[in-house]
Amino acid sequence: MDSMPLYRRLADHYREAIESGALGQGDRMPSLRELMKRHGVSLSTALQVCRHLEAEGWLEARPRSGYFVGCRSDCGKGRALAELQPGPLPDSAQYVGMNERVSEFVARGRQAKLRVNFSSARSAPSLYPGDALKNAAVRALRQQPDLLVRVASYGGNAAFCGALAKRALASGMVLSPDDVLVTQGCIEALNLALRAVASPGDIVAVESPSFYGLLQVLETLGLRALEIPTSPHTGISLEAMQLAFDAYADIKAIVVVPHLQNPLGAVMPDEHKERLVALCRNRGAALIEDDTYTALIDDGQARRALKSWDRDGGVIHCASLHKVLAPGMRLGWMNAGRWQARVEMLKYAQSRYNDELAQVAAAEVMSSGDYDRHLQRLRSKLREQRQRTAAAIASYFPQGTRFSQPKGGLAMWVELPGGISSQDVFTLALDAGILVAPGLMFSNSNRYDGFVRLNCGMPYTAEVDAALRELGSILHRLVRGSASSVAANALAAS
Repeated sequence: MDSMPLYRRLADHYREAIESGALGQGDRMPSLRELMKRHGVSLSTALQVCRHLEAEGWLEARPRSGYFVGCRSDCGKGRALAELQPGPLPDSAQYVGMNERVSEFVARGRQAKLRVNFSSARSAPSLYPGDALKNAAVRALRQQPDLLVRVASYGGNAAFCGALAKRALASGMVLSPDDVLVTQGCIEALNLALRAVASPGDIVAVESPSFYGLLQVLETLGLRALEIPTSPHTGISLEAMQLAFDAYADIKAIVVVPHLQNPLGAVMPDEHKERLVALCRNRGAALIEDDTYTALIDDGQARRALKSWDRDGGVIHCASLHKVLAPGMRLGWMNAGRWQARVEMLKYAQSRYNDELAQVAAAEVMSSGDYDRHLQRLRSKLREQRQRTAAAIASYFPQGTRFSQPKGGLAMWVELPGGISSQDVFTLALDAGILVAPGLMFSNSNRYDGFVRLNCGMPYTAEVDAALRELGSILHRLVRGSASSVAANALAAS
């Protein structure tokens, strides 16, 4: 019993209270602050208690009200998929130190002879409209023979910026083409946004776990990362963010992925997004929105951007076509709100103008009905590939493996069983020609060493299935080895 995590012991305590009738259906669960004070635990532990009980069906969350006892006591039993718990709030903001770690994993992956690469978060080239883009580029060169030899348009091609502004309307944003700044993918947009609002040594709050590319950017810019617990269902914890603001008076910015967060796959509810925008406005922090994945949500319904609630220019919207249209084009864009002029100056100093041929071709494709049909096919294919990957994990991986099914996107975040280290999995899988993204890459600490991210963007072939089966065999071996080690230690202690 002593080896059970603290949050599980507390969750069991409140489950017994519900079963006994001490807490009845509809009763309010003690608030997070009450749990922290009553049990002397951290915010992260209090969150884990409530989210575990919610995942098991004992509690239900109500916006702005907290957690209440639910109407079912058995809906969590026998589930193959379980809620993944958010990580803890760190004691202090930290310089990230990610470049060396990520560089090591990248270098080892490049040196290996790979059979299957599960480490990225991208689709296969066959899933993108290559012919349509090629034909559009040919027409552009025919109509504008000097396109490759003249100076590109400042800020971006007018037709491309117009197409982006028009599509932004569906997300609740009202932008003119002049409000759009074209960038080299979303990663340049994030660089520019952070440079515009923060200086070396400043604190920037990020989701935890978080995309390692963002952590690398923070390190490169000399910024300190404050990791905030994040749910795979609702995104960044607003309660933890409020406490972070109370603890740190100098948080300059928050960076979030509101739709299909990488790596969790969370999609923020609108009420959650609106409260986050208001919180940042009240606390005077910039809110930087990474809108890379929205078009990959399964149902294809438009989702409101955080920017749509922005009334004072405090939200910087960053987006990309890298995942949804053409990885090879590296097309991104941004609107920086009240920092727009500064960002334009930084962009000019950093990389000048973007290649215009890709913008002209993309504008033609995005302005046609073929683009929406492409997105529909892409979402459908990705959903099928994720479902087959989930079935393979359930079949091949050891008991105790946990994962949440995202509502769309390219990847799955998998919790490994039995305290297995993602670094060990990475090494053994690499020996077998399989590359995975270990959880160590998604945090400044080691708190996600028990996770891996698996790409689902490749067509599900016999080779992919065999690689997942091999990963399962590796995990089974590691579980057996861990169990043998525990037994040996117990025997020696006796």
